[in-house]
Amino acid sequence: LQSGSDRILAAMHRGYNAARFLSRLEMARRVVPRLAVSTDIIVGFPGETEEDFARTLEVVAAARFDQAFTFQYSARPGTVAAELDGQVEKAVVQERFARLVQLQNQISLERNEEMVGTIEEVLVEGPSKKDPAVLTARTRGNKPVHVAGSDAPGTYLQAEITRAAPHHLM
Repeated sequence: LQSGSDRILAAMHRGYNAARFLSRLEMARRVVPRLAVSTDIIVGFPGETEEDFARTLEVVAAARFDQAFTFQYSARPGTVAAELDGQVEKAVVQERFARLVQLQNQISLERNEEMVGTIEEVLVEGPSKKDPAVLTARTRGNKPVHVAGSDAPGTYLQAEITRAAPHHLM
């Protein structure tokens, strides 16, 4: 989902609309319980209005992504979008971006909190960059988990999730 606005999705030449996206996401979650979903979202595509952006926030709230890679649109020379009318002012893009990141961080935290108390199979990546006494591992849904131990990278562990943050589990 790169935008929640059908008008902007059409301008981006995407072959779907927000309702179709949400219905497919709902179907996928029915078929795969506890499915972890991430997306890329672009804020400030040429012609994006406050109403278009409000649709993006609404769809993000409905989709409840585990995480989102959010980007501020910037014109790339030689692309069709760089030549479009309605380039959005940088300050407007930055303000919208901040609102989107705030919403997604809250959703990510809530989704991660749902995992507290569960036992998750995690794959050890190696020592944490911040604390070598802690390992960084990943769940099957690609969520980072900080776990005590000294197991080798590539080792699978059963980890009880005790705490959650927006971007990782412990």
